[in-house]
Amino acid sequence: MTQVDTHESFVRVEREIGLLLRRSRAISARLSRELHPDLDGAAYGLLALLQDAGPLRASDLVARLGLDKSTVSRQVSSLVALGLVSREADPADGRAQVLSTSAEGAARLSRIRDARRARWEADLAGWPAEDVATLGELLARLNRLGEAREAETGE
Repeated sequence: MTQVDTHESFVRVEREIGLLLRRSRAISARLSRELHPDLDGAAYGLLALLQDAGPLRASDLVARLGLDKSTVSRQVSSLVALGLVSREADPADGRAQVLSTSAEGAARLSRIRDARRARWEADLAGWPAEDVATLGELLARLNRLGEAREAETGE
């Protein structure tokens, strides 16, 4: 059995996550353009979050995405103008608005997600199903850790 170098393990995790994030930003930019040619990269993540967790207030999007308020506002305005997101009065507070994906936004997002999922299935076809399940589980654990840290510190 080989001994694991803890420091080197964390160096590798940082390096691999950095690479994954850089690739993810590039992919998000491409997916946003597939949603609509005039959207930038943040729009895909915003629309996906609304589809998965919506309806949400703009302030919820700011907190969950870790973007500044002006960026979210600009993205929401663009998505609304393109008919991909709808605004409605918040049933809990009529002065506020909640955002949700429109039927068109949901349909476009569904097509893109189906294509992405098919790509993942093709790319990971040679992996044992248990490894794919483990990857999903470990990524979920990492995401929950990040969410908990953000809730504690606001970072």
